[in-house]
Amino acid sequence: MTPATPPPLRPRFWETVKPERMTRDEWEALCDGCGKCCLNKLEDEDTGAVELTRIACRLLDNDTCRCSRYDTRHQYVPECIVLSPRTMDKNLYWMPETCAYKLLWTGKSLPAWHPLLTGDADSPHRAGVTMRGQTLSEYDVADDDWEDYIIEEPI
Repeated sequence: MTPATPPPLRPRFWETVKPERMTRDEWEALCDGCGKCCLNKLEDEDTGAVELTRIACRLLDNDTCRCSRYDTRHQYVPECIVLSPRTMDKNLYWMPETCAYKLLWTGKSLPAWHPLLTGDADSPHRAGVTMRGQTLSEYDVADDDWEDYIIEEPI
């Protein structure tokens, strides 16, 4: 038996459909594949400021900037966050500045390089806004050294 083909996305749904009304496929299509949400972050306990590091979750594929085990990721990384309209408010503070979920949630538009606008999944890579080829595995860097790998956002 072959898997069912998902229904087509509604045209420019991100401009007309509230996030809580999007289908699962529409919600997932907002991801631009930058890989930044899979970077380990450091949070200042006093200020709450969050900084990104080049140190990626062990499941991030450094070439595709996608989770190598997306559908089963919680078996490997139980603390992996699930973004949904219900969880956006509590997760907004750590999300990358260029993230489509964050942009739309805060009333901004998608950037011109976003795959939903270009029709090309590689457009974020060509625009230089992804972490392709720039990450280190969390297995390769001691926790005490993470501060040495802080990066400025947006990339």
